[in-house]
Amino acid sequence: MSTEGGGKPLVGVVLVSHSRQVAESVAHLAHGLASGGPAVPVAPAGGTGEGGLGTSSDLIIEAARRVDRGAGVAVLADLGSAVLTVRTLLAEGDLPELARLVDAPFVEGAVAAVVTASTGADLDAVAAAAAEAYQYRKA
Repeated sequence: MSTEGGGKPLVGVVLVSHSRQVAESVAHLAHGLASGGPAVPVAPAGGTGEGGLGTSSDLIIEAARRVDRGAGVAVLADLGSAVLTVRTLLAEGDLPELARLVDAPFVEGAVAAVVTASTGADLDAVAAAAAEAYQYRKA
């Protein structure tokens, strides 16, 4: 079980992409940049079950269950149909009770979510940090 030093469960993060490789790479990047703290449960849910481009409800459900430790699950999605798939799963009650779709840029939001979750922050703080990534300016 992933917990902070005091035994409190950490928020889990699911990364939903149309590409398995993109989801896995962003998960790897976020974990790498959050090093030093407790390991946040992060699961990529990319591509279809057959390995193609697209989204899979089954992969998303499996990933959310895998990272759920009781503190909530922040779900980030890359493109429109991935967002619609997650919204449908939430509406149908197929994801953990404390799962939340976070409106955030995929890469920057994932890093912010994982780094914040590694501090033991709650789901509201993790979602806010990910959403705040929209404010990062590059020029």
